Amino acid sequence: MAWLQVQTARLLLTLALQFYVIVAPDAGLSGVVPERRNSVDIVKKESHPVLVRQKRAWVWNSISVTEEREAPIPYKIKQLRSDQKVAVRTFTIEGEGVNQTFIVDNKGNLYVKERLDREKKAWYHLTAKMYDGNGLLIEDAGEFDIEVTDINDNCPVFQEEYKGSVMERTKDTVVQVKATDADDPNTDNGQVRYSLLNGRTSDLFEINYETGVITSKVSSLDRETKSQYVVVVRAQDMKGRESGCIATTSVAITITDANDNIASFTKRKYEISVPENLKVNEKIGILELIDLDEDENKQPIFSIPSGNGNVFSTKPSKDNNCILVLKQALDYESRNNYTFTVKVDERLQFSPAENLNIANTTAQVTIKVTDVDEPPIFTHSIYNFSIPEEQMEKTILGRIQARDPDGVRKRIEYSILETGLPFRIDSTLGQLSVLRRLDREAEEQHMFKVKAQEENGGLASFADVFVTVLDVNDNPPELIANDIFVCENDVRNTVIGNLGASDKDDQAASFTFSLALPSSNFSIRDHGNNTAALLVKEGPFNLEDSSDYSVEVRISDGGQPLMSSITKLQIKLCQCDAKRVFSRCKASMQRMGVSVHALIAILLCILTILVIVILFVMRKHYQKDSLASMKNNGEIHEQLVTYDEEGGGEMDTNGYDVSILTSACNDSSLLRHPDRRSHPSMYAMVQKPHHLSQPTACKGDMAAMIDMKKDEADHDRDGVPYDTLHIYGYEGPESLAASLSSLDSSSSGSNLDYDFLNDWGPRFKALAELYGVDGTDYYHQY
Repeated sequence: MAWLQVQTARLLLTLALQFYVIVAPDAGLSGVVPERRNSVDIVKKESHPVLVRQKRAWVWNSISVTEEREAPIPYKIKQLRSDQKVAVRTFTIEGEGVNQTFIVDNKGNLYVKERLDREKKAWYHLTAKMYDGNGLLIEDAGEFDIEVTDINDNCPVFQEEYKGSVMERTKDTVVQVKATDADDPNTDNGQVRYSLLNGRTSDLFEINYETGVITSKVSSLDRETKSQYVVVVRAQDMKGRESGCIATTSVAITITDANDNIASFTKRKYEISVPENLKVNEKIGILELIDLDEDENKQPIFSIPSGNGNVFSTKPSKDNNCILVLKQALDYESRNNYTFTVKVDERLQFSPAENLNIANTTAQVTIKVTDVDEPPIFTHSIYNFSIPEEQMEKTILGRIQARDPDGVRKRIEYSILETGLPFRIDSTLGQLSVLRRLDREAEEQHMFKVKAQEENGGLASFADVFVTVLDVNDNPPELIANDIFVCENDVRNTVIGNLGASDKDDQAASFTFSLALPSSNFSIRDHGNNTAALLVKEGPFNLEDSSDYSVEVRISDGGQPLMSSITKLQIKLCQCDAKRVFSRCKASMQRMGVSVHALIAILLCILTILVIVILFVMRKHYQKDSLASMKNNGEIHEQLVTYDEEGGGEMDTNGYDVSILTSACNDSSLLRHPDRRSHPSMYAMVQKPHHLSQPTACKGDMAAMIDMKKDEADHDRDGVPYDTLHIYGYEGPESLAASLSSLDSSSSGSNLDYDFLNDWGPRFKALAELYGVDGTDYYHQY
């Protein structure tokens, strides 16, 4: 029974495998149906061999379609086939452009719905599936590619405008052009070939058939003849066959410049006028040039072949013209005309020069020197003189000479610019002489300028003069001595100090030392090398001795003439130990020599001080006499007392001359009355009227006083002018309150009537008593 079950299961498995494996007998493609893993597993469990599913494949041919085919209705390109034998079957496709570009029907026919463009998309990747009548998948994984084949539907295109250049007179590459074609480059449709259209330029330029490189064919291109050419390039696909598509472009070719033309003078002869006072290295003129080459290739070289090259020179200007330069000073009186030749040359890139036969490479130049009024010329730019010091006045140092370079020889006048110099120069002859003795030690060299000027204030020039004062042995030697002292216990021949000497003169001196007067205590030992030693002649010494020790040292310098000096040398007396280290010295007076110049300066200072003191005393005396004469002229001075507060006393007052305010008014006269009687003062006479009547005063008293004083001041020849201006406060006759001043108050009482204070009540009684007026007090004498 079990054996029967096994055989039945094996039969069912075989039927199932046959049912699921589908074969399309009319398909050209092969496909593989995945195995049923559960069936295989079952088979593996059996110990006997089992049937295995046979793989099937799609049957494909290569699929390709031509681009640019119009598709108003879909057109068939292929049929999908499989070797699976199935009566009823359906197909589906998946991938790029499905249902939009490609469709498939139930029979497996593949159609194209729209126009294809290889330049946009050249390949499509699709997948096909096949189902049976029950919709079961019986064939899968049918992958295939559709290639869009190219047609010559695109022409070559030049992507840019091309410009080229080539140097004249050379065969070289000009430029490379390139045209692109969108068609398949692996076919003739996309392969471009180049050519130049026939024309004049075809004889001058050529192009590579495949690369598009344009080159010049000849080496005779001349920029000066023609600087630019235009060539037409043709690009054609299909490898240049007549059936190919054509595109053209224009290429501008510029001929660049080479230095192949020599510079040429614009004239064959030049004539230039030059003033004779033109400075060396200054420009004389410009010789213009023409060069057919570009400015950067204009590189002339100038030369002056003749012997005038030492007078004139050449150099190029900024625009490479020829500049003539003065190399040597001109002189109209010596030579007024020069003629020479200037030559131009050039280092060319190509020889011979294109314009060699027509270029003016030489030019004749004539320089005419014009006369100019020139300043005098010194025979030397610097004059050096020397003179020994201490020479006599009017000693002639030498002669300074200048000449007028012009044809008309004018008289030259000489002068020294600086003032205060110890020299003078003869204005006509130019002889330089000494005004006063020169001292080398004061100033060793003098430097000044001498002016030479044409007569009548004409042109002038200047020269430097150096006068060196030579040394003469005219200064006596001076003693140099260190601290010299003698000890109490010094014995004979003890050296108590060393002596030296100096000399202001510049000459080498040989000093000798000796004592001017014999000394009983000291002697000098001359070493012979410009030094000497001071020795003890007799000792010992006593510090308590009142003697003052000194020696007079004579020094000679050995010069010509011989100069010597005598110097008194003070010697200190000290108490010393065994090593001559002093501990206490006796003070001694050292005589100091004073020069004559110092004495004169001191006397002048004293004399100046005396003159100032005398002038000051005389001024004071004159002022006192003036004040005395002023006091005797009859004027009376009084004091104006100003109180800063009530009851201030005498310490808070300021004094002013107010005598004029107390002058009586009598017909504008300020003098006393002839009767010499006492009269009331001007202010006492002015009474305060009852009720508020207008006060009266002497008419014009202040005006008369001012006029009188002014007249006196204007006509007084002896009076000293006042140094101060006094301003007086004055109320004037028109004041309703009258004068409030108490200047005219006397010791007897007020000159005003204050009785009205009694009418003001008890509070003003005391005031009325103080300021009440007596009749006898109304008048006072002045």
